[in-house]
Amino acid sequence: MMRQAGRYLAEYRAVRAKAGSFLNLCFNPELAAEVTLQPIRRFGFDAAILFSDILVIPYALGRDVRFVEGEGPRLDPLTSATEIDSVNAAHDASRLAPVCETVRRVKAALPAQTTLIGFCGAPWTVATYMIAGRGTPDQGPAKVAFTAHPQAFAGLIDKLVSASADYLCAQIDAGADCVQIFDSWAGSLAPEDFERWSVQPTKALVAKVRARHPHAKIIGFPRGAGQGIPRYVDETTVNAASLETEIDRDFARREIQSRVPVQGNLDPEVLLAGGAALDRAVDEVLAAFADKPFIFNLGHGILPQTPVAHVEQMLARVRGS
Repeated sequence: MMRQAGRYLAEYRAVRAKAGSFLNLCFNPELAAEVTLQPIRRFGFDAAILFSDILVIPYALGRDVRFVEGEGPRLDPLTSATEIDSVNAAHDASRLAPVCETVRRVKAALPAQTTLIGFCGAPWTVATYMIAGRGTPDQGPAKVAFTAHPQAFAGLIDKLVSASADYLCAQIDAGADCVQIFDSWAGSLAPEDFERWSVQPTKALVAKVRARHPHAKIIGFPRGAGQGIPRYVDETTVNAASLETEIDRDFARREIQSRVPVQGNLDPEVLLAGGAALDRAVDEVLAAFADKPFIFNLGHGILPQTPVAHVEQMLARVRGS
């Protein structure tokens, strides 16, 4: 379940308070491993999802990354071609070493049948935060940057591809069974820009990982890409695709699930609501996808205010108990 290690769990909130800050939690292997394992102990999910954040890559590239309580991530924005070019050409792997230690600890503690999923942000999505210095509604600053400074922006993307590939390989080396690439803002791109800034960088990232780990299992999540997802799957050669809540299920079944296994796409808002509506929604997802290779999941991250009882209800419905 996306963001399954999170604020909806009282035990997570206790560890988060102990850590003192979100980044401290990400880079403390003992505490990060603990919160990764909490939902496995409580719910027996089929997979543990590494607790970390997509913005550890800019941090490893020498950028200042901080999280403001109630507001989200903040970075020093890149507002000119010169500033974009100033990003380090290589990342500092030592800054990511604690995350790999977390992977090792989680892998050692997991039941043998439970998969460990690592992840990174896609180059385009990570670049949007680096350019704007924060999340934005339409990723406008990044669009202005690749229009006004295409060469500098392409150079930033190349740096992110290289650092992200090394990072995913390090996670696999440490014990991750598969990895996911989150392109959370893929849907903000026009078709030609989606090809240039989402598909092609992800293709390069997958190729670099597979050059070192030929049998690596990689899930892609080009959120909001809709009609562009089949081409994304074909071009990038990801092994599976995540589906957001809003996608047309008939299209996804016909054009995406015919290519690769899919995962998703229960609405987190329906999980929050619970009751008969949740049972119906679970049944609809299963009816749409469960007769072919499919991973039941949410279409986006679980909302922090979701009652634990609703998660238990969802699991009972999926498991037929």
